[in-house]
Amino acid sequence: MTRRELDAAGVTDPALRAAYTRCRHLNARHGRTYFLATRLLPADRRPAVHALYGFARWADDIVDDMGAGATTAERAAALARLEEQLGRALTGTRPTGEPVVLALADTAARYAIDPAHFTDFIASMRSDLTVTDYATYADLRAYMHGSAAVIGLQMLPVLGTVTARDRAAPHAAALGVAFQLTNFLRDVGEDLDRGRIYLPADLLAAHGVQRDLLLWSRRTGRPDRRVTAALRAAEDLTRAVYREAAPGLAMLDPVARPCIRTAYVLYRGILDSIAESGYAVLHRRAVVPRRRRAVVAADGLARVLAARWGAAAHGTAPVPPRHDAHCAKESG
Repeated sequence: MTRRELDAAGVTDPALRAAYTRCRHLNARHGRTYFLATRLLPADRRPAVHALYGFARWADDIVDDMGAGATTAERAAALARLEEQLGRALTGTRPTGEPVVLALADTAARYAIDPAHFTDFIASMRSDLTVTDYATYADLRAYMHGSAAVIGLQMLPVLGTVTARDRAAPHAAALGVAFQLTNFLRDVGEDLDRGRIYLPADLLAAHGVQRDLLLWSRRTGRPDRRVTAALRAAEDLTRAVYREAAPGLAMLDPVARPCIRTAYVLYRGILDSIAESGYAVLHRRAVVPRRRRAVVAADGLARVLAARWGAAAHGTAPVPPRHDAHCAKESG
């Protein structure tokens, strides 16, 4: 499957093929819901999505998973090295470091993705080294611009649109935020173990919840009605952001819509699982049941086939945007 995707995307350089393959492995291993949705894209666009995910995952792992013994200074230095490699790569210098940077730089050039999106992303990752909570939702939203909204904006050139891209951009950014808010709610216990709280302090305080109460519930495994109320409010907030994102689905290239719609339904389904568990996210991780995932994936596949058949029947099979100069250089 990897070879077919790379052949379809016109990636011939052996080092690039290895880099994209590494990103695909990261997506398959860590982004199960995202990876499932990605498989619904046309084969030639999948490597780009793997590259975007792989780089984001690599940076996130530097911040969170370098090992218990890694100091903040060591994490900051590793992130700075990654940023330096990325900066050189985006200006045309062949990177010699992490393969994910090579794949990302190639994707950014092929699809003319704004480099500022990557700069903003690194800035949010850097803040995770020192910031452990957010006083207000506005503060959290500012952080999520770099950590989530720009992911949606990076994806947009790869997916393609049937309308002006600037009309679709706010909805793409909102979808990135909705996905991350879902992760924050699902992972609140795990984040607490790392010393972080991504639920706004003012939202928690409105229901009488502070860090100490969350820690107590996490430690004892006992629920508390105040925590449950706060988590329900966070769910409501997240669903509102999904509603912000929804109009953007129809603005995407028809052959890309099933992928993003599937991700939309599956991620929103995590909220359903959280509610069905009684908001027990401090004690166990909420997941979408396998059968439900299969049903959504099957629906997505049916939509993919319909979209491709329709495009073929009308002779309008879409061609994803390419950076022609870069592609000529790579193929030559």
